[in-house]
Amino acid sequence: MSAVATFEAVPKVRFKALITISTMLATIMQALDQTIANVALPSMQGSLQAAQDTITWVLSSYIVAAAIMTPMSGWLAARFGRRRIFLIFVAGFTVFSMLCGAATSLFQIVLFRIGQGVFGAALVPLSQATLLDINPREKHGSAMAIWGAGIMIGPIMGPTLGGWLTETYNWRWVFYVNLPVGILAFLGIFFFMKETDTAGRRPFDFFGFATMSLGIGALQMMLDRGQELDWFTSAEIRWEAALAAMGFWMAIVHFFTGKNTFVSPAMFKDRNMVAGMIFAGITGAILVSTSALMPPLLQNLLDYPVITTGLVMAPRGIGTLFAMLFVGRVVQRLDPRPLMAGGFLITAASLWMMIQFSPLMPTVPIVVAGWLQGFGLGCIFVPMNVITFATLATPLRNEGTALYNLTRNIGASIGVSVCTTVLARNVQLMHSRLGEKLTPPAVAAWADRMPGLGLDTPAGVAMLDGMINRQATMIAFLNVFTLLFWITLSALPLMVILRRPPRLKPSGGPPPPAAAAVD
Repeated sequence: MSAVATFEAVPKVRFKALITISTMLATIMQALDQTIANVALPSMQGSLQAAQDTITWVLSSYIVAAAIMTPMSGWLAARFGRRRIFLIFVAGFTVFSMLCGAATSLFQIVLFRIGQGVFGAALVPLSQATLLDINPREKHGSAMAIWGAGIMIGPIMGPTLGGWLTETYNWRWVFYVNLPVGILAFLGIFFFMKETDTAGRRPFDFFGFATMSLGIGALQMMLDRGQELDWFTSAEIRWEAALAAMGFWMAIVHFFTGKNTFVSPAMFKDRNMVAGMIFAGITGAILVSTSALMPPLLQNLLDYPVITTGLVMAPRGIGTLFAMLFVGRVVQRLDPRPLMAGGFLITAASLWMMIQFSPLMPTVPIVVAGWLQGFGLGCIFVPMNVITFATLATPLRNEGTALYNLTRNIGASIGVSVCTTVLARNVQLMHSRLGEKLTPPAVAAWADRMPGLGLDTPAGVAMLDGMINRQATMIAFLNVFTLLFWITLSALPLMVILRRPPRLKPSGGPPPPAAAAVD
């Protein structure tokens, strides 16, 4: 049955600032946990007596659980009320964070990380929907700047904070740090946020949820374990790929042909929403992939300590905040599409600078490239959020924000997986090519400047192999940055898909045009 859903004028909201702070605390808490545990894995491995190939379950269990539950958050908020679901999920995430910190075995921490992922999945999309609802349309740019700062600073600052907590205290504080933040977020939402209207006894779409969960879970497992198992040479990866394809196919067919599905097909009739999800996936891949690549490059190749690595990467977050503060003020008065295009060009320029990196470079180019990349991503993120939801009917926001964040996370997972694979394969390839070019005269010339280097002793061969491996690894990193550079530029032609949002009058004017929706 079809109906017309109009954009309602936003009534004056009491305690708007406190609601914003509370929801952003929940957002930052969840965004940090996507990366904060990464640097603590070696400490966890020793403490929990886990093997190298099993300690990564601490990361993959959280990612898979959060991915499966993210699209569910829209239905839950519509069925039971956003405030109620928000409180339950903030409380659950905080409790499971404490349990993770108190875990004494690998089984316990993996189980508790699954709980963290389940309850953390709804925090980001619900906070985004809340900020869109409590602000009038002409203020959406500023609201999305605030929300985007939390989303983008989390992955950037997570490794830095995690490394500092692990070195200063121990790995358990990586999870305990969520306790005060979770309590403050819960109290703020409890006292200041009003409940939203519910959709009555809207039936739960078990088949749609099951098929989509199968597709998402199998895809995430394939991406997480692909590099370790050499991709499609492994039977497990082939099975996961087949299950992912089957799950997504059945889910898509069901959503467009079934009744009362928990993902409304009306969203896919909104061109800006569909394009926004594509851009979210691309941006997520660029943001998280570079965040994952820079720490090993700085620590393993340039011999930076963990704390110094965090300080060198910090300007990236500062650039993001600076861009969001600027763009958030002007995005409603300008066409968002040129702002996004400029952001992609600036991000591409930063990746071009990273392609010029070398093992002997000073710190300044790293800082400049990081700041520039953060600024470019900030210029993309705010207008991307504004234009994605500019024409989407208000009743679809819960579902829309859930799917939008799901595609961003899936894009990040694909980006990290592809970049990790390309990096590993390139290290092997470049090592082989560099080794082929070694000749006894060349080795002898180097040995004059580096005593001990040579082909006549095991120590000399090992020293030579270390030099080759270092150069091969650096070239491999540069090749990955080149790949990200071209991915960034490839997003520019997609700008033609986007429609400019309707021009808005100052607050108090008539609401924007209605948008069609299908129940």
